[in-house]
Amino acid sequence: MMDSSKAVAWLQQNVQPYISQTKIICITVGNEVLSGNDTVLMSNLLPAMQSVYEALQSLGLDKQVTVSTAHSFFILGNSFPPSAGSFQQDLIPYIQPILNFHSQTNSPFLINAYPFFAYKADPGSISLAYVLFQPNAGSTDPNTNLTYDNMLYAQIDSVYAAIKAVGFTDIDVRISETGWPSQGDSDEPGATLENAEVYNGNLLRRIAMNQGTPMKPSVPINVYVFALFNENMKPGPTSERNYGLFYPNGTPVYNVGLQEGYLSIYSSSPKSMVMSEVNFIVLIVIATLLQALSMLI
Repeated sequence: MMDSSKAVAWLQQNVQPYISQTKIICITVGNEVLSGNDTVLMSNLLPAMQSVYEALQSLGLDKQVTVSTAHSFFILGNSFPPSAGSFQQDLIPYIQPILNFHSQTNSPFLINAYPFFAYKADPGSISLAYVLFQPNAGSTDPNTNLTYDNMLYAQIDSVYAAIKAVGFTDIDVRISETGWPSQGDSDEPGATLENAEVYNGNLLRRIAMNQGTPMKPSVPINVYVFALFNENMKPGPTSERNYGLFYPNGTPVYNVGLQEGYLSIYSSSPKSMVMSEVNFIVLIVIATLLQALSMLI
């Protein structure tokens, strides 16, 4: 993608023919690149993003489609309390120029955030209700006195704080991945079908409410759920193969509102119900396209 002619050719093949009938709003260049050990790849990330953006400009698509890259939540060196969020010091030379790109192009900073990982690592200290959006005592940030009733919102605000700490206040944070596994190994507490249904169902309800975080109450959360399908051939712990809302054969693992009529239990507002349906329709389209592309690759 650093080659401008190849970036243009990729857009002409994969974006331009479909954008009139498909809601394509963002291209992510790489996934969790800064969490790896390949410093050459890390150095090439921003030039590749810039090349894709310039290719969009040349095709007149830059007003419709933004360019970003999805980061692991672990690029943060500190995330608690949220107001003290900060990036890992050794990654700031890579992150700061990327943030400058986002500021100049009005594109979102994408983060993959999984409260499940935090609960799995320390179930004795972290409340399951807190990570599942269920009623709980919450957590108060001592620096701001803001109270958080769930971990995902605290994670989002810690990213906002980290971005502010390196000098930017005009960048939108979006969750490019979050989810909960419906099955796991014996050392993966909380990985159950019931918890997965509760997590994603409650998340859907929050989306329908157009809710913001305590630090950004007027900015509705923007979230993509991982994943549409269980990835039955993915390596690693059992949980890695069980994040899907559907099995590979297309039957539902559980129902969080994708079936007709189910959304009514989450919201009494017709407008909110429509917005929830639209959000998940977009999710379905993107996930289906990604699955098709992965099979081609």
